[in-house]
Amino acid sequence: MARDNKTEQATPRRRQKAREKGQVVRSRELVASLATMSALLLLTQLGSFPGDWRALLRASFEVASGSARFSPTPVLMALRGVACVLGLTWLVAALAALAQGGLVFAPASLAPAWSRLSPASRMEQLFSLTSISRLLKSLLPAAAVVYLFVAVLARDWGVLPALAGRSSGALARFLLTALFEFAWKAALVLVLWSGVDYLLERRKFESDLRMSRQEIVDEYKETEGNPTVKARIRRLQRQVRRRRMLKDVERAAVVITNPTAFAIALEFSPLMAAPVVVAKGRNLLAAEIKQVARWHGIPLIENPPLAHALYRAVEVGQSIPPKLYRVVAEVLAAIYRVQSRIAPETDAPRTGSSEEAWPR
Repeated sequence: MARDNKTEQATPRRRQKAREKGQVVRSRELVASLATMSALLLLTQLGSFPGDWRALLRASFEVASGSARFSPTPVLMALRGVACVLGLTWLVAALAALAQGGLVFAPASLAPAWSRLSPASRMEQLFSLTSISRLLKSLLPAAAVVYLFVAVLARDWGVLPALAGRSSGALARFLLTALFEFAWKAALVLVLWSGVDYLLERRKFESDLRMSRQEIVDEYKETEGNPTVKARIRRLQRQVRRRRMLKDVERAAVVITNPTAFAIALEFSPLMAAPVVVAKGRNLLAAEIKQVARWHGIPLIENPPLAHALYRAVEVGQSIPPKLYRVVAEVLAAIYRVQSRIAPETDAPRTGSSEEAWPR
């Protein structure tokens, strides 16, 4: 039932965690078969390879019989061919391994695990369904290789009696030709089967990585955080910003209203280049801004066009745009005139100074 619930494709994080554990799709049979095929193909191109080994064998017999002195030339020539074959085989095997899963460094897979040393665990793996399926898969290419050997032997069975009267060289050439034919055909069968095996392993790997919807939700909570907690954090942040903005209303010079829908609090002093919006809001927040303004004696000016323009064009903490300088200056000048008439003893700014504070 648990497997039936895993209907979703693996997420990138799930794949990354599997890769960190060394779990990648790799077929050892594909690497070995490609390396074997490349070695056989290289041997067909190295025409001097058999001659080098014959020269080495002849030199060895001559040195053993005492008829000649030891010379490193035959050894170097033979080793040169061997080095070419081994180098190409290693290169093809490395490229095949990298092409399947890339370069993987997984320290977690190197950690000691006592379950690997447990005889009971090893016996359980030996007789598990996975082990039996691998055994059955390996029997198929083995049967194909046996069939190829029998086919080649049956084809040349009638030629074998005639080889008895031929020279040893002819017999050796016949055997080498037959063995080489069997080898490249068997290698081709192994390459094809290992390709199929890789596709099967990849399909099994993707099936093992599948996730249930609950696992995807849990992973999202682990990486991005619980949505409920994040929503609560955002709500608390909004409340903190709201309280801070309402606190900033206390230093505003005027509050422009709509009169009910919008409220924008402007701060200005003669040392400022232009008025700054310290708070703005609509509906309930606008009512709170106006309540704070009344409590602290801040003038409320009803100017719907100006309120609309300020609310849509200016963010909290920004200065008003130059196109609104004249309108706001007239509002502030009117407020200063009223304040100067009500309290002539206060050191209120002159009307002309507010209108000349910014360029028109």
